[in-house]
Amino acid sequence: MATPWLEAFPSTAKPILDEIDATLNVPLTRIIAEGTNAQLTITENAQPAIMATSILILRVMEKEFDFKTAHRVDITLGHSLGEFAALVAGGYLSFPDALRMVRKRAEAMSQCSRNAVEEEGGEFGMIALVCESESHMRALVAGVREFLELSSPGSKSDSVIDIPAVQEVSIANINSKNQIVLSGSIERINTLLTNLRQFGGHDPRHVRLKSDSPFHSPIMVPAQKMMRKYLDQEKEDGSDIITWPGVMPCISNVSGRPFKSKDDLKDLLARACVETVQWWKSVRHLHEDEKVRRYIGIGPGKVGRNLVGKEVGMKGAVKGGGVWGITSPKEMEEVIRALDETEQADED
Repeated sequence: MATPWLEAFPSTAKPILDEIDATLNVPLTRIIAEGTNAQLTITENAQPAIMATSILILRVMEKEFDFKTAHRVDITLGHSLGEFAALVAGGYLSFPDALRMVRKRAEAMSQCSRNAVEEEGGEFGMIALVCESESHMRALVAGVREFLELSSPGSKSDSVIDIPAVQEVSIANINSKNQIVLSGSIERINTLLTNLRQFGGHDPRHVRLKSDSPFHSPIMVPAQKMMRKYLDQEKEDGSDIITWPGVMPCISNVSGRPFKSKDDLKDLLARACVETVQWWKSVRHLHEDEKVRRYIGIGPGKVGRNLVGKEVGMKGAVKGGGVWGITSPKEMEEVIRALDETEQADED
């Protein structure tokens, strides 16, 4: 992920890569460059690696292309793990603090997953469901929630909170008008899908995600508690880990709206370990309420860019706007040029 940036912009990338290893006291950049796929996909390596690569790309934009983030970006947001990069870009978290936090969070999430396997056995993870239309997706979400309520132990009035976490299936992400992600026991998710087909009339296309951890589910409650405690601690110099206000608004994954205060940010960021990623709600807010016309996705992949492009009906540049993804130095040059051109067209 980082090698093309190091080769293209060594004077900018090398100090950042050195900072990553020094901050974590782990040779993460060597794992990114030379590690096996098995090493890199371990949650405690993968999550800080992805977040760090996103910020590396942003720093290259700022230094090599004179991209003034504070002046050219109006709002930041990030999907799930990407929320941390969005908070760094928005001035709420320093890069070293975000790196340490993501690593700690990833370690806690890995432990939650191991505990679930030890307690229950079987496989845990996430499965994406893709529907034909928005109406089908809304009906599917209602069907999933109804099934989960009816399948809880005891009467229908029992609180879901009383169900052991490993017995729950959760809606982890509502990604777009036709895609959601379920999280939890793979066996229980498959049972749910069978029931939806037999009794609910739903047969969405489903894809197992490359994750053996059930993120955004009640299994991650210990990680949520760790995060809240971590966010409430003072730094060594006595300052708060969160800077408030930031440079620009940042959208919460949990609420789908901008964070309202420092405590609101801490609360929602911790809850994001367990609660549904409201990506569709977030993008609709930006598109319909904020009238955002230009979206730039940065990081090692383009899933977020593709979800946004589908929702707002843009991919690449259009008159006065566009949706772009930057994953390579070549793409950065193209996007910066397109951004300049669409900003000029918007002004004209």
